[in-house]
Order: sequence, then C-alpha cells, then structure tokens
Amino acid sequence: MEKAQSSALSKKFTKTEKSWILYDWANSVYATNILAVLFPIYFGAICEKNGANNLVLWSYGTSAATFLVAILAPVLGSLADHKGHKKKLFAASLFLGVAFTLSNAFVEDYRLLLIGYVLSHIGFSGSCLFYDSFLTDVTTPERMDRVSSWGYAMGYIGGSTIPFILSIVILFAMGMDNMLAFKLVIILTSLWWLVFSIPTLLHVKQVHYVEAKKGNLFRSTFSNLGKTAREIGREKRILMFIAAYFFYIDGVNTIISISTSYGSKLGLDNVGMILALLLTQIVAVPFSILFGKLAEKFGAIRVLTGAVCIYFLVCVVGFLMGFNIEQRPGDPAALQFSLILFWCMAFLVGTVQGGIQAISRSYFGKLIPPERSNEYFGFFDIFGKFAAVIGPVLVASFTQLTGRDSVGVVSLAILFAVGGVILFWNRKKFGSV
Repeated sequence: MEKAQSSALSKKFTKTEKSWILYDWANSVYATNILAVLFPIYFGAICEKNGANNLVLWSYGTSAATFLVAILAPVLGSLADHKGHKKKLFAASLFLGVAFTLSNAFVEDYRLLLIGYVLSHIGFSGSCLFYDSFLTDVTTPERMDRVSSWGYAMGYIGGSTIPFILSIVILFAMGMDNMLAFKLVIILTSLWWLVFSIPTLLHVKQVHYVEAKKGNLFRSTFSNLGKTAREIGREKRILMFIAAYFFYIDGVNTIISISTSYGSKLGLDNVGMILALLLTQIVAVPFSILFGKLAEKFGAIRVLTGAVCIYFLVCVVGFLMGFNIEQRPGDPAALQFSLILFWCMAFLVGTVQGGIQAISRSYFGKLIPPERSNEYFGFFDIFGKFAAVIGPVLVASFTQLTGRDSVGVVSLAILFAVGGVILFWNRKKFGSV
C-alpha cells in the first residue's frame, strides 16, 4: 500500500483509493439501466410480443440470481480471502457480468434474454461483493467513511446520471418503441462498465489475506467459514450491527423497488418516473459526500440513526401521498398535491440513499479483521440479500388487509423503527468506531 495512504490526515486520495472509487462509477450503470429502469422495459416488450408474462419471468429470474449469490457469497468470500484469489474472483465476476450483459444486445428470444440477465446479475452482484471487501485493502480505517462515501457519490454521477441521460437521449431520439435503440443502450452499458473498471483491475491489489497450507485450499476455505460464523455470533457489536442493517436496508431496498409502481398510482407516466429517478440520483451525489464528512465528525452510528429517521419520514410522506388521493379520488387538486409530495419524497430519498449504504459499508469494514474481509462481507451480503424479503411482504399484506396502498407503504416504517431502535440501544456497544 502506498506510503501516503498511511496518513489519515491527508485530504488527497491515493491512486489506489481513486481506482477503487472508480468501480462505483463503472458498475452503477448496470444497476440503473439493467436492474431498475430500461432493460425491464425492453424485456417486457419482447415478452409481450411472444405472449409471455414478463412480470413473472422477471421476478423468478431476479429471485434466482439473488438467492444464488446470497448462498455462494460466504463460500466465495472465504476463498477470496486466501492470498492471490480476491483479484481473480473479482475479475471473473466482472467479465461474467459484462459478457452476458453485452450478449443481450444480440438476441431477441425472451428465454435467452432471461438467461443472460440472470447470469449478468450474478456477475454484477459477485463483483460488488469482492469490490466492497477491497475497501480494507485500499485505505485505512480512519479514511474508510470518506472513501466509501465518495464511491457512492461517483456511482450516482457515473452510473446513474451521465450514461443514464445518454441512454434516454438515444431512446428519445430513436423512439421508445425502437428495439435497436434498446440494443444500443445495452451495448453502451456494457462498454461503460468494462472501460471504467480498468483502473480497478490495474491498481487495486489484495493487501490483507490468510495463508492456506499447500494443497489444502478447499479445507481451509470451509474451516475459515465456520470460524467466521462462530466469531460473528460471539462478537455482539458485529452481530447487533448486522441485525440493525438487516431491518433498515430492507426498508431502503423496498422503497427503491416499489416507488415506480406506487408513483404510477398517482398518475405519473414513464417520463415522470424517469425524471423523478434522475432527481434522486443528482441529489444523492453531494449528500453521499456529506455523509462521509458527518460520519468523521459525529460518528457513523449517529449518522446512520439520523438517516434511518429520515427514511421513517419518507414513509410518512408516502402515506400522505396515497391517503390524499384515496380520500379525494378524481380530484385534480388532490392529484396535484400528491405529485408535489412525490417529488418531495424523491428529494428526501436522494439525501440519504447513498449515504446510508456508504456508511454502513465503511462502518462494517472497520469492525472486521482486514485479512478476512471477504468472509465477513460474504455474511454481510447474505443479510442484505435476504432482507429483500420482508419489506415487499409487509407492503402486500397491509395493502390486502386494509385495501389501501397508503397503509401498505407506511408499514415500511416498522422496519426503520426496528433498525433505529437496535442502533440507538446499542450505541454504547458500537462505540466511536
């Protein structure tokens, strides 16, 4: 690691830190264009042409990819912690993701598109797991909040804004019904992801690792995996933080996944959805950086608790939006007021969405032994992936029980309340790390 990196007081990022940060810039285009907005529209159009149910296929495909990554994460993480393996597994995941994303620009069979999506999703998620664990290799504990926050900020610019706008320009210029336009967007996404990953591949190296006895890599991998699971159970600070993270990150992910469908109930068209998403991404850039500075000054736990409180407020605003229209259906004034609240909610989400994820990542990185960061982040990833289950179930259940979408949305406040309480009551145990 470079000598300059050892100084926590240095404001300049080292080449290694910059190269690590740039991978957020590189991969976020996949999260925006493929996972969230544009590829689902393209996939839906292809399915409709062939009489297939795109919602069912997309849901099954996403669940399969998420489940496989969650199950494999600790094992791959344990393997990656051995000397010389982290970079290889990162590169393999990256190339898997890019290759199958690119392949979807050259096929039009919805079954092949689904297979390509699932495999690219696995590659993307796997690369993010190894990328997160590299945080302990590229910087010092004192600088982790700042470096992690800048990573998310650059991700919002590089992946969620610049190429996203370019993609929208292509689609608007060629027509939203033009399949060639979507293919060009897929190619743009793949090339952006690959090209801006080059600095990470060249300059980020595994510094901390565990040694495996010659010929015993397989045994060492599973031995270390069991050891890590036992240590997490014994280390109350890590266990309580993972428990809090499990609840509040579920709320965060659910809000991201349902916001578009909930907004459609308020009368927003596709263009309105895209603009609202763009607002969230733009606002997230400075606030992600701000979160890093606030964490350095006030401590990560206080900042995370504050972010959870803002998300609680987001749930209340979401409730008021829906409740207003439910009470006055068909009233133009009620619709206009709810649309204003929707944009307020988009702004509020932008202020905390990047920061809460960045500081969670960096705080966890400070708690764990750096030479076994991949194992620990593997378990961390399990909780993050399986946390995506409770939120949607809460929304669906409360909506069905009450017949009100607004009640379904406000039920997510339960997740933030539980996560916030765990953070608050264990604040002394968490300390000032």
